[in-house]
Amino acid sequence: MAQVEKRGGLLRKSSASKKPLKEKVVLMYDEIFMTEDPSKCSPRFWEELFLMKVNLEYLEGKLESLDGEELMKIKDNINCLFQHCIQALGEEHPIRVVNALQTLCALIRGVHQKNKSTSGFDIINMLMGFDKAELCMKNLMESLDSLLCAEGSESLKSLCLKLLLCLVTVTDNISQNTILEYVMINSIFEAILQILSHPPSRREHGYDAVVLLALLVNYRKYEVSGPLNGQQYKDKEEEHQSGFFSALTNMVSPTCYFCPAQECKRTNEAILLALYEAVHLNRNFITVLAQSHPEMGLVTTPVSPAPTTPATPLGTTPPSSDVISSVELPLDADVQTSNLLITFLKYSSIVMQDTKDEHRLHSGKLCLIILTCIAEDQYANAFLHDDNMNFRVNLHRMPMRHRKKAADKNLPCRPLVCAVLDLMVEFIVTHMMKEFPMDLYVRCIQVVHKLLCYQKKCRVRLHYTWRELWSALINLLKFLMSNETVLLAKHNIFTLALMIVNLFNMFITYGDTFLPTPSSYDELYYEIIRMHQSFDNLYSMVLRLSTNAGQWKEAASKVTHALVNIRAIINHFNPKIESYAAVNHISQLSEEQVLEVVRANYDTLTLKLQDGLDQYERYSEQHKEAAFFKELVRSISTNVRRNLAFHTLSQEVLLKEFSTIS
Repeated sequence: MAQVEKRGGLLRKSSASKKPLKEKVVLMYDEIFMTEDPSKCSPRFWEELFLMKVNLEYLEGKLESLDGEELMKIKDNINCLFQHCIQALGEEHPIRVVNALQTLCALIRGVHQKNKSTSGFDIINMLMGFDKAELCMKNLMESLDSLLCAEGSESLKSLCLKLLLCLVTVTDNISQNTILEYVMINSIFEAILQILSHPPSRREHGYDAVVLLALLVNYRKYEVSGPLNGQQYKDKEEEHQSGFFSALTNMVSPTCYFCPAQECKRTNEAILLALYEAVHLNRNFITVLAQSHPEMGLVTTPVSPAPTTPATPLGTTPPSSDVISSVELPLDADVQTSNLLITFLKYSSIVMQDTKDEHRLHSGKLCLIILTCIAEDQYANAFLHDDNMNFRVNLHRMPMRHRKKAADKNLPCRPLVCAVLDLMVEFIVTHMMKEFPMDLYVRCIQVVHKLLCYQKKCRVRLHYTWRELWSALINLLKFLMSNETVLLAKHNIFTLALMIVNLFNMFITYGDTFLPTPSSYDELYYEIIRMHQSFDNLYSMVLRLSTNAGQWKEAASKVTHALVNIRAIINHFNPKIESYAAVNHISQLSEEQVLEVVRANYDTLTLKLQDGLDQYERYSEQHKEAAFFKELVRSISTNVRRNLAFHTLSQEVLLKEFSTIS
């Protein structure tokens, strides 16, 4: 007997003289692609179709192979298939339901792929018919809602979420996907949040549910009358914030995406976007960020890195289920507690290390935007600076030749704001490179500034190693100066220089209200005097450009004026230090001797009052970040669509799951 092999839905005999035998389901698909109603000659046609194992590849391929005119000829049959799929979702037999869900996925993808250049309304007409679209989508959404909320099969829930993701992501720009109007009108929001509120469902479906939420929130976001506006999202999210929090805690964990060495190979923009929306749209979510849970080996859990293939591009790979379903540890006095904010900071420290790749650059920017929202929030700051809430946060530090890697066990227990500042310092010292990420640096300095404004306003005396920050900022100024020509060809470096100088002005003007001890204030002056050459060089550079009639005249001039107090300190103390050295016949003064001179000469120092140092412009997405988020959502939508795999739910698994159901 000739050997039989299966290819693309066809059963072929190895003998070339024989005609190929087609699967029954393929023959039935072929009947649908005729102009005649397939149920005319076979009354049980639709009933039998949904008992057949779906051949996604053949069905999608067939739809894509037809031109627009050919597709219009069979529009009635496609409408009929779509409606019968929805009817089958109400069947008791789960195999019929699964086949109907998979068929809907293939139909939606196939028709959209074929009709890329046409308007969304043509696609709605092709799938459902204009006259029946509203009722069809109402019935579809009600069926999906029932399946997602039922206590039944997890496989069915998984397919329902994949169908919803398929509906959302068939167009690159989700705001141009008119089918989503029907999804919004017939909200399945409650069903998604129910999944996130239930730990077993969350472990199984949390990734898809959170990504779906993040995408739905961005549908027509910048239109005043967008169907899912921020307030609606906020109200719903408040009701279920504990469930959303738990899902995000699992989702954002670095171990879900990185190998044990914590090399930054992959990021997950969709999950970061979900976290951003939660923080930005509902500032009450800040309290959820702070909710403690036991540390579950967020850094040490071994995770095998997934192979990077064209099928799994950056920014889309869901966390492996074995990591997400890790057993939760009981609260124990010896177990280090953690929270979502700590998890996010650890994750950010990995993501922000390498910004050369576009996805990582986007993720790094998104991390800094989230930190910006947190840094200007009163409640978040109160928690970050709470001296009674101390944590060890093991941030990822880039290996560098001139510094030793700190042992994890020696990490101090400190308020969380220290970890945020450490993260900003780490970014500052590790990204001074040819491809200078100017935008990220600006955001980084803004985060530090907002934290200082809070400390000044609330007179919080934070015990932090401020000298590390001052040193990092001065080194950044030195980098800007030494690469002036190259950087000015691409960036207005004076914007960044002004921000850095004004951070020092914040410390000089208000440091006595928030620095932990008088000696900290002395150390600030010591650092400025020690590094006076850098400030002198900066002054020379900006003075040169501000006196020329070039494009940088105004920007450089602002830095010149901002340097007035720093220059006053240098010009006041340097002669006195030199005099002290000469009188005492000392060639090189120790730090303590310099500090002695500083303390003795504060009284005669005159500084100018500078206005607005503790003021900042609040973060605004609508006006400044809309283009970034539109592009980000487009990228996420494209990657989610590319990675949707309906065939992964094998028929064998389903048959085994449903074997006890008659």
